[in-house]
Amino acid sequence: MPDGVSLFQDTLIKSLKFGFVDNVRYQEGGYSPQILINDQEAKRYVLADLQEELGKCQAFYISVAFITQSGIALIKSQLSDLMDKGIEGKILISPYLDFNDPIAMRELLKLRNVEVRLTPESMQMHAKFYLFEHEGKQVLISGSSNLTHHALKINYEWNIKLTSTHNGDLIQATKAEFEKIWAKSDLLTEERIASYAKKRRPTIRPDQIQDEGTSEYQLREIKPNKMQQEALKGLAAIRESGKDRALVISATGTGKTFLSAFDVQQFEPERMLFIVHREQILQKSLKDFQKVLQFSDSEAMIYHFGADLAGKKYIFATIQTLSRDANLQLFPEDFFDYILIDEVHKAGAASYKKVMNYFQPEFYLGMTATPERTDGQNIYELFDYNVPYEIRLQDALDNDMLCPFIYYAVKEIEVEGLLVNEKTTIANLTSDERVKHIINKLDFYGVSGTKVKGLIFCSSKKEARELAVKLNQEGKRCRALTGDDSMDTRNDVVAQLENGDLDYILTVDIFNEGIDIPSVNQVVMLRNTQSSIVFVQQLGRGLRKHESKEYVTIIDFIGNYKNNYLIPIALFGDKSMNKDNYRRELREPNILNGLTTINFEEVAKEQIFKSISITNLSNRVILKEAYMETKNRLGRTPNLSDFWKLDTLDPYVFFDNFNHYGEVIASFDKDDRFVKIPELNGFLTFLCKELSNGKRKEDLYLLKVLLEKGQISQSDFEQFLKEAGLHVSDALLRSIEACLTYDFFIKRDQEKYDLPALKIENNIYQLNLNFSQFLTEDYRNFILDIIQTGLDRSEKYPQEPLTIGEKYSRKDAVRLLKWDKDESSTVYGYKVKHGTCPVFVTYHKEEDITETTQYQDGFLSNKVFHWYSRSNRSFKSREVAEIMRSNQTGLALHLFIKKEDGEGSDFYYLGPIHYLEDSTLETKMQDGKTPVVTMNFELANEVSATLYDYLTKK
Repeated sequence: MPDGVSLFQDTLIKSLKFGFVDNVRYQEGGYSPQILINDQEAKRYVLADLQEELGKCQAFYISVAFITQSGIALIKSQLSDLMDKGIEGKILISPYLDFNDPIAMRELLKLRNVEVRLTPESMQMHAKFYLFEHEGKQVLISGSSNLTHHALKINYEWNIKLTSTHNGDLIQATKAEFEKIWAKSDLLTEERIASYAKKRRPTIRPDQIQDEGTSEYQLREIKPNKMQQEALKGLAAIRESGKDRALVISATGTGKTFLSAFDVQQFEPERMLFIVHREQILQKSLKDFQKVLQFSDSEAMIYHFGADLAGKKYIFATIQTLSRDANLQLFPEDFFDYILIDEVHKAGAASYKKVMNYFQPEFYLGMTATPERTDGQNIYELFDYNVPYEIRLQDALDNDMLCPFIYYAVKEIEVEGLLVNEKTTIANLTSDERVKHIINKLDFYGVSGTKVKGLIFCSSKKEARELAVKLNQEGKRCRALTGDDSMDTRNDVVAQLENGDLDYILTVDIFNEGIDIPSVNQVVMLRNTQSSIVFVQQLGRGLRKHESKEYVTIIDFIGNYKNNYLIPIALFGDKSMNKDNYRRELREPNILNGLTTINFEEVAKEQIFKSISITNLSNRVILKEAYMETKNRLGRTPNLSDFWKLDTLDPYVFFDNFNHYGEVIASFDKDDRFVKIPELNGFLTFLCKELSNGKRKEDLYLLKVLLEKGQISQSDFEQFLKEAGLHVSDALLRSIEACLTYDFFIKRDQEKYDLPALKIENNIYQLNLNFSQFLTEDYRNFILDIIQTGLDRSEKYPQEPLTIGEKYSRKDAVRLLKWDKDESSTVYGYKVKHGTCPVFVTYHKEEDITETTQYQDGFLSNKVFHWYSRSNRSFKSREVAEIMRSNQTGLALHLFIKKEDGEGSDFYYLGPIHYLEDSTLETKMQDGKTPVVTMNFELANEVSATLYDYLTKK
C-alpha cells in the first residue's frame, strides 16, 4: 500500500488530469480545481469552504482588499478554535478606496493568534486570496471574494479552489508574493488605525443616520410587503368562504400589528376593537395603525372605564379593562364589527374567553408568534382552526423581514475538569473564572457597531443579580431585572439601555415576549435551553430591525446539558425529532439566506452532537406533544400524512415506539373512534415499519394501485412506473413482489406481518382475497394515507436504488439492492450476493472489543477508503478474491458507514466504490497473530467535507 504522502500525490495528479485534461478519460476528481460561487438555491456558499479550511488548517494566510465587521464575524468561531489550539495566521488588508471601516479593522486586533498588516496606500492592493497550510498539502482559494459578508454569502462571486503539495510552484510563488507584500506593509495597531481614520473620507457620516426610535412620526403611505400581501389574500379568502374568524401565526418582529392594520384597511369596518394584554403596547399599536390607515387623532382612542366613544372608529383596550363586568356590559354585543386580539396565545385565559363569548363581531382576528401551548389550551379551536397564513422565523429571515443574526455556540468553562451542567452551583456559575470567561466571549464576538446594547438570559434570579454585580465591577454597566421588579422599574431600566446608559440587562425570562427594544444588538444565553419555543422568544428580542445595527449577535454558552438537542430544533425550525436531520443541520449550518449564519465552536458542537445521540427523541412524551399539537391545529384526529405536511414531526419517528399508526391513535387519543381490525394489525405493522419511510416508492405505488383498483397487470404497472419517471427492470419487479408477498422476509417477520396484500396470478397483481375481506372503506382510506406519507417522505430519497448521504439499515440495503431474501443478519461487515457487495463499517469501534475484531478501517482521503476484511482471511478466501476481481466481473460494491454504535443501526450510504488494483495486503490484526486482508477502495463520489469531518473525528 502506498504511504499517505505518495497516495495523496498520486490522487492529486489524477485530479489535475480530470480538471485540466479530460474529465471523461480521467475520472478521479478528489482534488481537482473547483469553482466556488454563492448559490442561494443550492445553499452553497464561498463561506462554507472558507470555514472548512480554517477548521482544519495548521496555518493560514489571507490577502484581501476589503473587510467588514460582518465578514469577520462569519469566521470568528473558527478563528476562536484556532486561537485555542495556538495555530497562527497572517492577514493583509488594504487602504484602497478608503473602503475599510476602522471599526472592522479593530475587530482584527482581537485575534491574538493573527498578525495583521496594512498595505501601502500607493500599491492600491486589490488582491483576494486565502491560503491554508495542512499536513502534506496546501489549499488556495482565489478570485473575487473579499472578507465581507456579501462576498462570502450573498453576491455572485467567482473563485477557484486549488489543492497542491507544499512543493507546487503555484503555491510557492503565491506565498513568496504574499511575503514580499507583507514585508512592505505596516503592522496594524490602534495607532495605525487612528492615523488611517483621520485621513479617511467616509462616504456616509454618522450624523446622517437618523435613529428610528427618536424620529418624529410623519404621515406617509406604508404598503404591505410580499409576505403580508399573501397573508391578506388568505384572510380575504377566509371571509369569502363565509368564515367569521381566523388566526395568523407570525414570528416576533415580522410586523403583526401592521399586518392587522392592513387587514382592517381591506375589511373597512364601522368600528374596530384592538385588544392587547399590556397597557404599554396600546400607544405604539395605535400609532402603527395610524401610519397605515391615516386616520385623524379624533377617530381613535385608548379606552378606559367611562370614556366617551362618540365618533371613535378605532378603539384600543387592554383585556384587563374589557373583561371587567362593569365595562363589558356598557357595550352592545354587536358594537364592533371587527375585533382583533394581539398575542392571542394568552387567549386561553378565562378573561379572553369571557370577552370573545360576549362580543359578536362580523370578524375576529387572532395574532400570535407561538400558538403552541403546554397548558392544554387549544388556541386554534378559538378561531375554528382557520389559519390563512403562517410566517415562521426562518421564512421571515429569508424574506428580509427581520434583522439578520449571527449565532455563536460557545463552550462553557470547566469546573474540576467538567463542563458546566445542570447541577453546577451558583458559586461556580458566578465565579471569577466564569465572569472572566463570559467577558472574553462577549468582547471577542462583539456587536454590530461600537456600542453594545445587550440582554443576558440567566438560569436563576440569584445568578442574574450576582453576575450583574460582578460584571459591573469589571466595567460592564449592568442591571439585573426579574419578575420581582415593578413595571415602572422595568420601564426605567429598559430606557437606560436604549439611551446608552447601560450595556446589559440580566434577566431570567421576563423578556421572553411583550418587550420591544429594537436597538438590542447582542443576546446572550447563559442558561440551559429548556424549551425551543422560549429559545426562539429570547432570540427574537434582538431581531427587530434598527438603523444602528446590521445584524444581532447571539452568544449561546453550551455546557454539558441534556437539553442541548433543542438548539437545532429552535435554530432551524426543525421539529421532525429525526436525529439524522439534526446531525446534518449541525454539520451544514449555513442553510439560511443572507447574513444570518449559524456558527459552533468545536467543543460546543461536540456537546450538541452528544446530546442528540444520548437523548431518546422518540419517547412517548415528545410524541404525544407533537400528536396533540397537530390535532389542535386541525381540530380532528390527524392523518399520518398531516405530520409531514404541517412539519410538526417526521411521522416515521412514531414507529421507533409503536408498531403502526393505529396504535399511536389508540394511545394518545382516547376519544377517537378508530375501529381496530385485529386481522390487519400485522399488515399495518409491515406498512409502517418497512415502507412508510419512503426509501423505495415503487412498492408503495403498487399497493396504492391495488387498493384503488383491485388489480393491475405486470405490463401496465411497468408502464405506470415509467410514466412516473422511474427505471424498471425484471430484478426490481421481482424485489417488489418478494417484499409485498413477504417472501423476502425471515420467518419471524412473516409471522408478525401476517396477511400480505399482494397476490400474483398469471402476471396479474391482485389484492389478496384473504386480505381484502377485512378491508372496510375507512380502513382503505387509513392505509392509503399511510402510503401517501411514504410517497411524500420519498422526496428524501431521489436517487435509485440508494441516495448518497442518506442512512440505511443493513435490511434496507439488501432489500434495495434487490436481494431475494433478507440475509441482513448474516452480512456482518460485508457479503457478496446477487452481483452486489454492500460493505458496512462502524468508524469508531467500542474500546473494549477484542484485538481480533479491532479493525483499523479508515479514510485515506475523502475519496479513498482503507478497508479490512474479516479476520482469518487471505487472498485465497472466496469473498476476498471476488472483491479483488470486481473491476473485471462487474461486482457492484457499495460503502455504508456510521460514526459509532451509539448512532443506532443505520449507516450513511457513501455511494458505489471500486477496488484499487494492487492495493491489497495480507497482514495481521492488532494482536499480531490473526490474519487479515487490507485493501483500498475509491469512492465514485467524494465524501462531503462536513460529513467526512463528522465521521472521522472521535
